[in-house]
Amino acid sequence: MTEQPRRRLVLASQSPARLGLLRQAGLAPEVLVSGVDEDAVSAPTPAELALALAEAKASVVAARPEVQGALVIGCDSVLDLDGQALGKPADAEEATARWKAMRGRAGTLQTGHCVWDTTAKRYVSGVASTVVHFGEPTDAEIAAYVDSGEPLHVAGAFTLDGRSAPFIEGIDGDHGNVIGISLPLVRRLLAELGVGITELWTPRES
Repeated sequence: MTEQPRRRLVLASQSPARLGLLRQAGLAPEVLVSGVDEDAVSAPTPAELALALAEAKASVVAARPEVQGALVIGCDSVLDLDGQALGKPADAEEATARWKAMRGRAGTLQTGHCVWDTTAKRYVSGVASTVVHFGEPTDAEIAAYVDSGEPLHVAGAFTLDGRSAPFIEGIDGDHGNVIGISLPLVRRLLAELGVGITELWTPRES
């Protein structure tokens, strides 16, 4: 019996955290950044915005001639705080204000996921939601964190696996979703396309 060749997998995101999680799960995606203007995309709710952005990014990359035959994964995350969608802060001042508003409270990290099968010419998508309980860092701790530069590069101005980890009291839901991608949701979306996630695993080293 001839073994079927492993499908090519493309990640339509420049996030090193997403790439790292996929690699840890035995996958070996190539990275192609979509170049989508995120400010040009709007939606009524944070969850719908995250989904619209993920679909836009995956669709742009899936349309490129060089990825035909591949599976394309697009993701985007926003923090839902009081119904407002919070992405990456524009500057240090906004990051500082964000943290002062979040501390001692809870927000919901919404990550849109879209998987395109460029062979079948169809896609499936969904949103994973994780509640994040923020601690109460002092003004000095917030200033030091913002000065590190980390919050300027991530949705919601925080990470679960970086310098802000001591300021996160806990989460309700999938931790990978907060880092950048929900692997259980990716598995379900692939299954909807008739692809088993284990079919995409890289071979074990002998």
